[in-house]
Amino acid sequence: MVDEIDEEGTEKGLFYITTLGIIFDTRTKKILIGRREGDPLTEELTWSFPGGSPGDGIDLERGVEIEVERKTGFKVKNLGSVFSRFFKENKKVIIIYYLCEVVGGEESVGASFKELRWVKPEELENYFTTSLDPRLMEYLLHLR
Repeated sequence: MVDEIDEEGTEKGLFYITTLGIIFDTRTKKILIGRREGDPLTEELTWSFPGGSPGDGIDLERGVEIEVERKTGFKVKNLGSVFSRFFKENKKVIIIYYLCEVVGGEESVGASFKELRWVKPEELENYFTTSLDPRLMEYLLHLR
């Protein structure tokens, strides 16, 4: 998780990497999202997929599992990256999205989330106050 922002570093071509888990429940056909307040990188961010910035030396693929558990209480299995992009609202942030499945744990709001909610893919745009790439939305709408 990003606690402090080094704006000088990003001016030198460095970027913040954020790994987000798309946690899809195949039984209900819903995706888990969380409500945030006061995001340090993007003020207008409210709802998002769970995840964060892995710490130094932590593998990105493992980092998303750690961050998801910290924020949702769920242990997840990372099934692989499905999309990546620059964040439209903050070009110093690169987001990598991973498809994940719940393999244990219990739902509990943690870290920077204030609330968790399971929603259908077609409902995501009703929650997000930041950009959802149309190519990512197309992928999410076809999850089975």
